[in-house]
Amino acid sequence: MTYIPANTVQDNRATGSIKLYGPEAFAGMRKAGRVAAECLDMVAGLVKPGVTTGEIDDKIYEFVAAAGAVPATMYYRGYRHSSCISINEVVCHGIPGDRELKDGDILNIDVTAFVDGWHGDTSRMYIAGDAPLKARRLVDVTYEAMMMGIAAIKPGATTGDLGHAIQAFAEGHSYSIVRDFCGHGVGKVFHDAPNILHYGRAGTGLAFKEGMIFTVEPMINAGKFAVKLKSDGWTAVTKDRSLSAQFEHSVGVTATGVEIFTTSPTGRHKPPYA
Repeated sequence: MTYIPANTVQDNRATGSIKLYGPEAFAGMRKAGRVAAECLDMVAGLVKPGVTTGEIDDKIYEFVAAAGAVPATMYYRGYRHSSCISINEVVCHGIPGDRELKDGDILNIDVTAFVDGWHGDTSRMYIAGDAPLKARRLVDVTYEAMMMGIAAIKPGATTGDLGHAIQAFAEGHSYSIVRDFCGHGVGKVFHDAPNILHYGRAGTGLAFKEGMIFTVEPMINAGKFAVKLKSDGWTAVTKDRSLSAQFEHSVGVTATGVEIFTTSPTGRHKPPYA
């Protein structure tokens, strides 16, 4: 796979090469990432038993639109919602609707704000009411695993270093890493090169270079890593019906390490949220 300066191609076109961005792109990603992060901060006050996922999705649309942005998932490949909301055994791409949250549900809410041509892509876990200890533990470990992966990012390190950090931590807690989905390049293109695996061997894979922008979004299961796709063509669930959790940040490789574009401006990084 080749690395190319982003200004040598149309930034909004996927080329199969890894784009290396400059300061203007990082500024655009900060702006888009902040809108998405502020939206997830707002969502923290909505998640409670009795609320439907459709109601949450409506509020997400209103928030993103009021910020002068567009939900990138709206009409993406025929999808018709402003977010993905994945509950309990749903690994990713859960479709908002009439499902009411129940006490003890854990859920991932995934939002991408499209701002001035840039995609701020992020997700967090939430807990409706009071979840069992095993569910809260899975959520905590998933967040820490994501942050360990992000901490491994710097010029000269590899995607295998990132994947190994996540896998070793999660499997050390007897959890498994989903293989069917991965992180991805992001910027003016919603899903771009490279793929970012959340498992792997240290020292292997692609080298990180200054200017790369991508997502880190591990999906971690309490049971086995196998998933299956439901008949709606979107919703992925664990095959063994075990709980699944996910967090996601959009990040950029700097000269000395990594910048997170989608961190919560109010400190609502993981539940419980004040």
